[in-house]
Amino acid sequence: MQQAHLANILHFLSEPSASEEERSYEYFEKGLLVVEEGKVLALGYAKDLIDTLPSSTTVYDHKERLLLPGFIDTHVHFPQLEMIASPGADLLNWLNEYAFVAEEKYANANYASEQSDRFLDELLRVGTTTALVFGTVHPESVHSFFTSCKKKNLRMVCGKVMMDRNAPTALLDTPQTSYDESKQLIETWHHKDRLRYAVTPRFAPTSSEHQLELAGQLLKEYPDVYLHTHLSESVSEIAWVRELYPKRDNYVDVYDKAGLLRPKSIFAHCIHLADNEWKRLAETNCGVAFCPTSNLFLGSGLFSMKKAKLFSVKVGLGTDVGGGSSLSLLQTANEAYKVLKIRNEQHSPLLGLYLATLGGAKTLDLENIIGNFMAGKEADFVIIDTASTKLMEHRITHCESLVEQLFVLTMLGDDRAVTQTWSGGVKVYDCANDIQI
Repeated sequence: MQQAHLANILHFLSEPSASEEERSYEYFEKGLLVVEEGKVLALGYAKDLIDTLPSSTTVYDHKERLLLPGFIDTHVHFPQLEMIASPGADLLNWLNEYAFVAEEKYANANYASEQSDRFLDELLRVGTTTALVFGTVHPESVHSFFTSCKKKNLRMVCGKVMMDRNAPTALLDTPQTSYDESKQLIETWHHKDRLRYAVTPRFAPTSSEHQLELAGQLLKEYPDVYLHTHLSESVSEIAWVRELYPKRDNYVDVYDKAGLLRPKSIFAHCIHLADNEWKRLAETNCGVAFCPTSNLFLGSGLFSMKKAKLFSVKVGLGTDVGGGSSLSLLQTANEAYKVLKIRNEQHSPLLGLYLATLGGAKTLDLENIIGNFMAGKEADFVIIDTASTKLMEHRITHCESLVEQLFVLTMLGDDRAVTQTWSGGVKVYDCANDIQI
């Protein structure tokens, strides 16, 4: 059965630039999004489409709120939600003091299941409908996460962590067990409904050369799965990689020699890359997750969008919870703007919303499925109240253009701006049924 959504509707067609903003998006004031069987059927102005709807169509009037594509988080750790906002001296100290301690609990399948539901509830509350997600070393964590996703018909990508050294004993696997368990998870979950699998070595310091090679072997056996890991997040991490892999040219080369660079390979952070590393990522069509809240919180450094664009590397936004301090991609876009401002890198005020939607879809190689409202794409979207706080309401009345309104949303918006989240044409969150304080 058809459904139609009345709202002010925005989606992106390409990456916005300061010189050609208007060509990068479509905006339909008093627009109509028509959905059938979970996919976009039509998009346009309500006055042009409303009379074409069959009488059986269910019409939802969102009262001129803003309707955007569902947000896409290109890097997040679901087991770390419980230790978000834990202080650490730096990345490596923070991992040992907090992240690893939290992840040990996920050997318990019941606990993993409870936390999966909690994590997804939080994602949907902030309008995120797709995410590239780290589990833990325990297969139970991924089984639990995918089981929870399947119930809500969400498009998610997740993987079991591969980690055979330099971590607590309770979190270590072996090269062979990591290969065998990942293979079983791929066979069970990859392409199950809207779910996809990511081969997930945590990062080079916690994987032996043999384990990385077996991760590469999985990619050869299953060419359409993802590769998800960390790269060049902190200076101390890079020095450690140099000690552990003295025969490799650089950090990227560690992954390259293991066969891990390819179109569906997503590397989180990429703050301290040399030009030859950027060049190699571009040559292999890899994607990068820009995680500003985490990079600022842990003091890791400032990402360069200018370098990514120079080498034509795909970039999406990642919250990187629990290193990141919020699951909200609106708040993440806020911090992204500030990071690029500090670096004196000029960009469109709309860049944050683009990275959270179509940019994320392109980074995850899903732009033919999600990311905007072209006909045939899956109907994942979020309803936004641009006057969700008294301050936003006051500020919006002084805006002189649409671009200014949208920029205010990314600077002042957070979870309170999200009134509804829809996945595959089904409402999966409504603030009216949530406890609002």
